[in-house]
Amino acid sequence: MTDDVLIVGGGPAGMMAGLLLARAGVQVRVLEKHADFFRDFRGDTVHPSTMEILDQLGMLERFLQRPHDRLDTARIRVAGREYVIGDLSHLDTPSPFIAMMPQWDFLDFLRDEAAVFPGFTLDMEAPVENFVEDGGRVVGVGLTGGKELRADRLVIAADGRSSLVRRLGLLAVETIGAPMDVFWFRLPRSGAPGDALRGSIETGRMVVLIDRRTYWQCAFLIAKGSGEAIKARGVDWISSEVAKAFPDMDFSGEGGLKSPADLHLLEVALDRLICWHRPGLLAIGDAAHAMSPIGGIGINLAIQDAVAAANILAGPLAAGEGVDHLLHKVQDRRLFPTRIIQAGQKAAQEAVIGRVLGGAPITRAAWPVRMLDRFPLLRRIPGRLIGLGVRRERVKSLVARPP
Repeated sequence: MTDDVLIVGGGPAGMMAGLLLARAGVQVRVLEKHADFFRDFRGDTVHPSTMEILDQLGMLERFLQRPHDRLDTARIRVAGREYVIGDLSHLDTPSPFIAMMPQWDFLDFLRDEAAVFPGFTLDMEAPVENFVEDGGRVVGVGLTGGKELRADRLVIAADGRSSLVRRLGLLAVETIGAPMDVFWFRLPRSGAPGDALRGSIETGRMVVLIDRRTYWQCAFLIAKGSGEAIKARGVDWISSEVAKAFPDMDFSGEGGLKSPADLHLLEVALDRLICWHRPGLLAIGDAAHAMSPIGGIGINLAIQDAVAAANILAGPLAAGEGVDHLLHKVQDRRLFPTRIIQAGQKAAQEAVIGRVLGGAPITRAAWPVRMLDRFPLLRRIPGRLIGLGVRRERVKSLVARPP
């Protein structure tokens, strides 16, 4: 089987790239290893920059019809006191808020929108095992079981931080480092809707809660590599730590932590490929740059990568031209915002997270947090950075046939 483009990975970057390329008239096939998109404990924040893209595509109204919660204020609880540190409500954008939507719903939405275009194909339960090369150029992929698929023009790796390009050593990685890992788990939720996102910082403890309407999705930050030691303390200890972080909340009820099997470990990585491409192959999204969960911007950076790649490559691909000589332009375009955001995440890791998890006494918030809480106008600065990021993209790729 031969397509113009094969995309390895049906996450946000892969699905958006597939949609945009098919929209331009390119024959594209997305390969997703799972049977569906339903994976718990994935990023759920769709930022204004991503909704701008959906608006440019004429899809925003349909997107917002799907169940979601809206967050236009960033708050954090430090040493028992809550601070307001960001305001997105003043952004000049179609959706000046963060849409809290489970990632599986977002991916289902992109799939449904992409299916309108005849050039789009999505293969589920299609795990890719290796890349097929011919004369030093990547020309396709090999699936588990021995089946091969060929790409006439390009293979895009969009299969996340554990990408095949990393595991096979096809593209070298520059490690920046992270001082923490995260345990994800569910906790019972009761009462009327409140803040969709809550965070707490105390001496030796950081916890984040995401409102899933019927339960809380909890992120419990731990020192890097300490997962087994934390598990050894028992789930009752972890539950008690969360209760101390949010003394005003009730976590009793069915569906709480019962055993260590309920804990899902995310090994946090902060890194990026030195070169995102080689002949016939381009990496985007987490495959090109693994992001820390700080700010929840991983999805949105991946979407911006996909838009930039389509803007640069869709026209030549639709015309049946080779694009190997253009692949560096995608990295050139997206490397600057990646570096800036990763530098900010690294600074936050060192100044806050590393110190907290290392046991440094936390008696009050740092002065920048206090200033943001005191002066509402200042909150627009982090609100803009959180909501719109750095060098956001605008859809410029061709349209072969409108939906």
